[in-house]
Amino acid sequence: MNFLNAITLIGNYLFIPGLTYGCQLALGALGVTLIYAILRYSNFAHGETMAFGTMVTIFATWGLQKLGVSLGPLPTALIAMPVGILMTVVLCLVSDRVVYRYHRKQRSDPVIFLIASIGVMFLYNGLIRFVIGPDDQIFTDGERFIITAREFKTLTGLKEGLAFKTTQGITIVVTAVIVAALFWFLNKTRTGKSMRAYSDNEDLALLSGINPDRVVMVAWILTAALATIAGTLYGLDKSFKPFTYLQILLPIFAAAIVGGIGSPVGAIAGGFVIAFSEVAVTFAYRKFVSYLAPESWQPDGLLQLLSTDYKFAVSFSILVIVLLVRPTGIFRGRSI
Repeated sequence: MNFLNAITLIGNYLFIPGLTYGCQLALGALGVTLIYAILRYSNFAHGETMAFGTMVTIFATWGLQKLGVSLGPLPTALIAMPVGILMTVVLCLVSDRVVYRYHRKQRSDPVIFLIASIGVMFLYNGLIRFVIGPDDQIFTDGERFIITAREFKTLTGLKEGLAFKTTQGITIVVTAVIVAALFWFLNKTRTGKSMRAYSDNEDLALLSGINPDRVVMVAWILTAALATIAGTLYGLDKSFKPFTYLQILLPIFAAAIVGGIGSPVGAIAGGFVIAFSEVAVTFAYRKFVSYLAPESWQPDGLLQLLSTDYKFAVSFSILVIVLLVRPTGIFRGRSI
């Protein structure tokens, strides 16, 4: 019984949160990877792109709620998300035309694109804070839990409960659907194959008659959609606060680089590596050990390697180690 309680404890506080957070990081890292693979630069404005898409989704959600529109037990944000995606697509395409297109035609160095993306990041950040403000925004409605800890205890008779939030279930399901759809698009459609060819060898792709402007446009559309979905799922699971999306940029880039920047599979794998590392290192194992160890061996401290305040330090540490040991990442993406 103690073993089952220990497993339930790990599942409730480590596995489910890590899996959910990993899905959110994976979607964010996919957006970073797409831009790096097609345009060959690191888009530092991606976190703020996520925040913008989520902000528009929040306004659309509030509008639907005022009209009495809902999805019952599911969050209304799911039907408001297409509005957020559409507006984020417009924002990304306008930003590309106004900022990045000029440097692309001049064949500027990647560092120029990176600096430009930092400027765009600050512009987005100021716009978002001006429109929605810097405070937390809660926009979740519907049923909060699929199963509560109390219901799990009653059902199993265990001392430990297992709570599974609706937003966690939605995050996992939506991520699986989006990833499957993205890989189908990249591998089975003509446009997707053109994007892969352009990413592998730009000059050869141009000689083959591939339209570079179309490839870039589709890349921005996919990136905007991924950013909005990732940001909305993150906001539903936790809460929306603009500054948080600036902070989450570090683990997203860490996920993309650890998995292999430029590799979609690597972005997904890196997302889960970073997420589970952050959760595992900041988890307090005292109660878990107390279930498995003899009473005389009960620990006095929390058995926590790092406080949750330092979880982003885990991402940074893993990022540094990977850049020193294996710069191409797990799946051998492009070397940084």
